[in-house]
Amino acid sequence: MQASDQMSPKHNAADLAAQGWTSAQEDGFIGLVGPFWSRGEGAGRRFGFLAEPRHANLIGVVQGGMLMTFADRGLGILAWDTAGRPCVTTSFEMQFVGAGRIGSFIELEGEVVLPTRGMIFMRGLLRSGRRLVASCQGSWKILADRRSTSGAGSPE
Repeated sequence: MQASDQMSPKHNAADLAAQGWTSAQEDGFIGLVGPFWSRGEGAGRRFGFLAEPRHANLIGVVQGGMLMTFADRGLGILAWDTAGRPCVTTSFEMQFVGAGRIGSFIELEGEVVLPTRGMIFMRGLLRSGRRLVASCQGSWKILADRRSTSGAGSPE
């Protein structure tokens, strides 16, 4: 592990939990690639995941699609929190600027750039410790709240 990765939280579930990170058991696709962790910070949240060997690509670093899935999920939850109702991704773009190393804890810091009545525009940075791994941006459409008739709820 490089010195720049040393600033990451300790890399096991018990230590992450002791540092205030929480994770939830999820079904579907996220259940296959997670768990994803979250922690409140000020008025927002940070997200993280422990890069495991199953997340590796052919050259032994975190697969770009895994980084994109993680960032899309984290920013989508922030969009849902901002809108107070369900949102779906309408566009998403990521720039890979460094490798995500297996064994590292990769964090997402998201930011709402512009909320409108029907859309939320966001951006984020993925880091391993102090080292930048990727930047991303996207937009999320705010859906009509149908929870009262469908029983759907916020992703936990």
